[in-house]
Amino acid sequence: MAVHAHPDDESSKGAATTARYAAEGVEVLVVTCTGGERGDVLNPSFEVPEGHEFDSVEGRRAVRRLEMADAAAALGVRQTWLGFVDSGLPEGDPLPPLPDGCFALQPLEEASAPLVELVRRFRPHVMTTYDPSGGYPHPDHIKCHEVAYEAYHAAGDASRYVTDGGAEPWTPRKLYYNHGFSMERLRAVHEAMQGAGLESPFGDWIESRAAREIPEREATTRVHAADYFDRRDAALVAHASQIDPEGFFFAVPRDIEADVWPTEEFELADSRVPTEVPEDDLFAGLREESR
Repeated sequence: MAVHAHPDDESSKGAATTARYAAEGVEVLVVTCTGGERGDVLNPSFEVPEGHEFDSVEGRRAVRRLEMADAAAALGVRQTWLGFVDSGLPEGDPLPPLPDGCFALQPLEEASAPLVELVRRFRPHVMTTYDPSGGYPHPDHIKCHEVAYEAYHAAGDASRYVTDGGAEPWTPRKLYYNHGFSMERLRAVHEAMQGAGLESPFGDWIESRAAREIPEREATTRVHAADYFDRRDAALVAHASQIDPEGFFFAVPRDIEADVWPTEEFELADSRVPTEVPEDDLFAGLREESR
């Protein structure tokens, strides 16, 4: 179970890994906490699908649901919605208040209850989400971490989140945090592109992150997923309102990426089965347990 904040996050964070496991016969469920209703158009070539509008919260929600369905099909995964409303990314000094009723303002137990129910029904062995910082300081990403962490720890406790749904308690075995663009990865790809005589998109990013001294979390698990980069790319492109097919995500030639950095990285946050790090499989320890 991969728990994400918005539609498109599942395609930019661990997407090739989920596509790989789905292709290998693993049941993969992407849970999207919000409808992405307050996301801006980030693709200059985006055209609103015929019969839709993109000027209202409802209109954006409907379009982003279409995009999400196409992305899930590209990855070969199942997907469901937690049902909360996008909080938007506040900007300004001072920051404006978050919109009433948005995901980030929900009390923890109210926001976690539907995910606990999903965990009990889907019965995942592995869950993935964001680290406590959210990966970056979007209020929905931070809330997504809190909710997924809560569900991971609470779903197996029959005394908590008692509902009328009737789902039996279920205890997931492992919890991971997604690692996206680590400095190690950025530098490796940056240097490879420079070595090939190509302009790297990461130079300014590396310098700004180094200048801000952003701490790096340890990646414990590297899953080889280069064979599924094409499915990840197809899923990204499916989010046409958010992803520019001529933009940042596609600036690195795929042969260079596959040669220099063929893995996707995760941080093992908790394990209820014996395992040793570093790992190359989110199911390390679980495969031995099932034998």
